[in-house]
Amino acid sequence: MTLDGSPYQGYLYAYPHKTAYRPLRPRPALGEVWGAEPTDALFLYAHLPFCEMRCGFCNLFTRANPPAEQVSAYLAQLRVQTRRVADALGPVTVAQAAVGGGTPTYLTASELTELFDLLDAFGRGAVPTAVETSPATATPDRLAVLAERGTTRVSIGVQSFLDAEAHAAGRPQKRAEVDRALDAIRASGIPELNVDLIYGIDGQTERSWEYSLATALEWAPEEVFLYPLYVRPLTGLGRRSPDGSDPAWDAQRLALYRQGRDRLRAAGYRQLSLRHFRRPADDDPTDYHCQDDGMVGLGCGARSYTTDLHYSFDYAVGIGQVRAIIDDYLARPASDFDHAEVGYHLDDAEQRRRWLVKSLLRSEGLVPADYGARFGTSVDTDFPQLSQLAERGWLTRDATLVALTDDGLERADAIGPWLVSSAVRAAMEEHVMR
Repeated sequence: MTLDGSPYQGYLYAYPHKTAYRPLRPRPALGEVWGAEPTDALFLYAHLPFCEMRCGFCNLFTRANPPAEQVSAYLAQLRVQTRRVADALGPVTVAQAAVGGGTPTYLTASELTELFDLLDAFGRGAVPTAVETSPATATPDRLAVLAERGTTRVSIGVQSFLDAEAHAAGRPQKRAEVDRALDAIRASGIPELNVDLIYGIDGQTERSWEYSLATALEWAPEEVFLYPLYVRPLTGLGRRSPDGSDPAWDAQRLALYRQGRDRLRAAGYRQLSLRHFRRPADDDPTDYHCQDDGMVGLGCGARSYTTDLHYSFDYAVGIGQVRAIIDDYLARPASDFDHAEVGYHLDDAEQRRRWLVKSLLRSEGLVPADYGARFGTSVDTDFPQLSQLAERGWLTRDATLVALTDDGLERADAIGPWLVSSAVRAAMEEHVMR
């Protein structure tokens, strides 16, 4: 990877990416995997791999419009997995929970109740809980269940408030549906709303982007995520036009990003990463980051984190492979959930690199003293290549903080891939070729 060229080389939302995971042989028992890990502040994540439609830009592990009997079977198998994982880990304390997908609110209200029963059985108490939704599925009956069961944050993928732009991104929604959904979320009493928007859509202009930004702010969301559009292989848009080098598109996305960043800052939002903006009045001083602590994932697309092992089930994007993995999950005997299946072992060097990546790609940056206390080494010694970022004006550093500048943060999707180790990159590239 190079720092030159496109600012949009890849979204490194986790390190290492699941495409670097490989079958674990022999499969380690979860009791052994978690035996020495602290379990007093876990992040609990449940994955629902179902949606009402597959958006043209989506490369998530999900299936559109599954048969009703498969959804029922999935919830039944999720209950089995939850029980086996809970038995393997023993007493735990959940500090935060999230339900993602897919679209969790694809489930009916009664199915959502069943899902929350599972989470509560694992040990979720009155903790911050986030759930993802969509304009078509954010209905009052479903939202009532979320509110009743302690959901504190709902995230909705609007992408654009203009129907033509949404359709161009492969999302056939209607504005009236979006408005109804947002009204229903606010009426539900759930404390926090996050709105996702996308820039770089074909035909999008500064004026239309401003319209979506301004319209989103009318609902006063506690958080806003601004996503650059990517055209990835095996997605709807990817089948129509492969993602090649396009300097004009890069320039458009960069200009729209700056416009959105400045607009949200002017509205009082604090930037936390390339994508993430939050109202300062809503900042939680006890903000919990799942990658700082242990994470337990439930469902066939969820990943779990310990200090030195990240694991999940297999990963896919293509429709046929996704369906095969779901079928495999549903067919597994209960004893299979006592083990880690597919994963990546992080040695000391990879643990240090992960800490660097997840810290540097956020606006608060990396505190050298914290890094030294955790690893007993210096971040400058371990990663001398950071001087290249400083020379470009993309990074500032002193004895107290190493952080990206505004110019660096807007290139986070190039800097992140550049920081990936050669071993992880080789595994990711091998997965793409399979």
